[in-house]
Amino acid sequence: MNFSQKVLEIFKDITRVPRESGHEEHITAYLQKFAADRGLECKTDSTGNVLIVKSAAPGKENVPAIALQSHQDMVCEKDGDFAFDFAHDAVPYEIEDGWMIARHTTLGADDGIGIAASLALLDSDIPMGKLECLFTISEETGMDGAFALESGFFDARTLINLDSEDEGLIFVGCAGGIDTTATYQYTQEEVRPGTLTISLRISGALGGHSGDDIDKGRVNALQQLCRFLYSRLREDWQLVSLSGGNKPNAICREAGAVVAVPAGDAASWADAFRAFGATLKAEYSTSDPSVEAVAADAAPASHAICDDVTVRLVSALFGLPHGVAAMSMDIPGLVQTSSNLAAVRMDTPGEITVITSQRSSVVSELHAIASKVEAVFLLSGADVRHHGEYPGWKPNMSSHILKVSVESYKKLFGCDPEIKAIHAGLECGLFLDKFPYLDMISIGPTLRGVHAPGERLDLASLDKFCDHLADIVTNFQ
Repeated sequence: MNFSQKVLEIFKDITRVPRESGHEEHITAYLQKFAADRGLECKTDSTGNVLIVKSAAPGKENVPAIALQSHQDMVCEKDGDFAFDFAHDAVPYEIEDGWMIARHTTLGADDGIGIAASLALLDSDIPMGKLECLFTISEETGMDGAFALESGFFDARTLINLDSEDEGLIFVGCAGGIDTTATYQYTQEEVRPGTLTISLRISGALGGHSGDDIDKGRVNALQQLCRFLYSRLREDWQLVSLSGGNKPNAICREAGAVVAVPAGDAASWADAFRAFGATLKAEYSTSDPSVEAVAADAAPASHAICDDVTVRLVSALFGLPHGVAAMSMDIPGLVQTSSNLAAVRMDTPGEITVITSQRSSVVSELHAIASKVEAVFLLSGADVRHHGEYPGWKPNMSSHILKVSVESYKKLFGCDPEIKAIHAGLECGLFLDKFPYLDMISIGPTLRGVHAPGERLDLASLDKFCDHLADIVTNFQ
């Protein structure tokens, strides 16, 4: 079995291990057992970060240590009507036309493939210097492991992050980010007599990663649902419930509302929503062609959200900044600043929570876009808090590991890799903040559709990524 095949087999094993953000205990135990079975040094800090160390091969004792870093958790998203439990079930995948695909769930190649590559190297006889493999927790929900990492947990001064999603690209910088959460308090009102209850649902949108995919012009199901509701605010109806989205770093691809309307208006509401669905299909025919809007009868409701909060909530979510706010003037094609309207939850009686996230490679713009989101929420009477801020990663074009990796790529494949920054957040920014001496790059195979059902891994790119990584650690000096 060659190195790439070993990486894929380990990743297939990992798909059977539950590892939702905040619930990484099973994958942590998997890593600890992997190290124990091979007699490798392993330690786990109080947060749950794991470090596995392999000593230098004979003759490589004087080679500087390299840290390989990946994160233990995955984004757990599934199609709403697909029966699946991420806490117990193995991720269902298929191999088709050179891709490894999860049809109805996320695959978890972000960042399970990085874990697998590290473990395969730890289990290999590839001649290399000391290898320190760092596996952090809860990267997807706030980079908790990277934030908690303490000085001295690993020794290497060179780090390769294995959390990128485009083979042939070497990343040397990333955006910083912050989450902004708004809370609306509401009172319940009785549903007015003579009404019918209707379910309105937008689904079938692609969604995707709020960093990598924010510039692709995809439907935000929640904002589009509120666009429809806003157009009817002057009519007589009540909002029973509103929901949509899940994780802060995923574009909302499904959203639903239950409304109580006068019985005589129910048919016109359903017709109008279906017409709105046709409008969405026309507007997004290129970027999101499968989006659909479905109206259906719903179970009768006795109470609804008070009218005042309904107006303020719907208006805010329709008017909220979402998408690209600024493109870089220095790096062509790079999104510089963006905001993502991620989710609405009604988990607590009398309370509605709206989750958003902002990103920017310019700190002042990050704070400005977060303040703009805050301003919309404050004007609509919500309580607002910012949290989970993490720094960006400033490129170092004179990096030694960058030079080594570029030369390796040219030698292996006869062409130059692209050197880029990314709008998504990587833990490298936090590492550099904590360990300013670190020399870093980020690489990975080609993944598509991360953070959404249908996530897939390009297997040909996996072969190239594995060859590149093995060559870097073999020839690093």
